[in-house]
Amino acid sequence: MNKVALITGVTGQDGSFLAEFLIEKGYEVHGIIRRSSSFNTERIEHLYFEEWVRDMKRSRALNLHYGDMTDSSSLIRIIQQIQPDEIYNLAAQSHVKVSFDVPEYTAETDATGTLRLLEAVRILGLEKKTKIYQASTSELYGLVQEIPQRETTPFYPRSPYGVAKLYGFWITKNYRESYGMFAVNGILFNHESERRGETFVTRKITLAAARIAAGEQDKLYLGNLDALRDWGYARDYVECMWLMLQHDTPEDFVIATGEQHSVREFTECAFREVGINLRWEGEGINERGIDTATGRVLVEVDPKYFRPAEVETLLGDPAKAKKLLGWNPSKTSFEELVRIMVRHDVAYIQSHKLA
Repeated sequence: MNKVALITGVTGQDGSFLAEFLIEKGYEVHGIIRRSSSFNTERIEHLYFEEWVRDMKRSRALNLHYGDMTDSSSLIRIIQQIQPDEIYNLAAQSHVKVSFDVPEYTAETDATGTLRLLEAVRILGLEKKTKIYQASTSELYGLVQEIPQRETTPFYPRSPYGVAKLYGFWITKNYRESYGMFAVNGILFNHESERRGETFVTRKITLAAARIAAGEQDKLYLGNLDALRDWGYARDYVECMWLMLQHDTPEDFVIATGEQHSVREFTECAFREVGINLRWEGEGINERGIDTATGRVLVEVDPKYFRPAEVETLLGDPAKAKKLLGWNPSKTSFEELVRIMVRHDVAYIQSHKLA
């Protein structure tokens, strides 16, 4: 009998990679999507659409259900219907800067949404059957209290997103301890990929590098160039989500590479991949990235991208995941991650030019 998995946030970067991973493992995979008048399923179309079009009688590799993290009745209905062995709660308003603009919605989806999911499992009497993975975040550490950050590091979130996710972390732990549920938090540090949304800084950089090299964009505007992050590859990180639910005991884990790079470094690496070397001039908001070959200013700082409360540095310690789960945080290097993203975006720009 195949295991049944339910993924919230299945249309996102992590959800699409996780769906692929679980299908390869032989799972029956279900995903929750929000109703929208325009399609937002681009990342998963290859999993549920193409084979179905070829043969409408064939069962799909990925089964989709309409629901929402702000609607407990839909969560109860879906969970009751499919009786999942594993739930991966990846749904969230996940943009840190945007969370300052929509703090209430962020709390509804990221904080109370997690509670609704846990409570749905409890109400349906599935506490002993269904294992739950909660997507936690390095943004919990915010104003970091120690370097590197590990499972025992005190939290100090610096955004409505971080605060909402802090509630999600503790309510998951509370349900584990109160009801004996197998519910775990994966404290994932920044993980990127060619499927990252275009408003996130890493994808914004790699797309800009590809567009500037193709003559389709003049400049890239960024916020805090000095922000330091621990960047990994999302495809590697979803494996760790699965490993956490296969572990003998429900425990929380930091998932990170243990390496740190600045936004400036990421930018240099991305432009180098398209044959442009940058040199930096000026300081603070006047700092600029200049093409060494042509003298053109290609990167500028725009204060509108600064956050009301900045997270300056994040660096995770993946020692526990390495030891207990056998996970390899060095599978994809920082340089290789940037290369994957830039090459994807270069191909994307070229294909649209040809079209």
